[in-house]
Amino acid sequence: MQSSLIGKVEKAKRYAEEPDRVTLSEFAADFRGEHSSYTVSFKNKKWHCTCHFFSQRGLCSHTMALQRLFAQVLPKEAVNSSVTDSSG
Repeated sequence: MQSSLIGKVEKAKRYAEEPDRVTLSEFAADFRGEHSSYTVSFKNKKWHCTCHFFSQRGLCSHTMALQRLFAQVLPKEAVNSSVTDSSG
């Protein structure tokens, strides 16, 4: 392996050990639930999910699971908010 690439690999390892360097601003994920698959997204500091429960309540087990999963790299308001926006 070239020395410049070795240096990049080492840097990547260091970065991976410092999750505070990263903040997710938006993403979408396919979530395989117990009954069906759903699309969960985080955009403009708001959660969205295609499941029925989210459309009624503005939160769901899928968004809460991703809040826990990505807690280290989401903006604080995305992790700490229990009630989210259910619009569009």
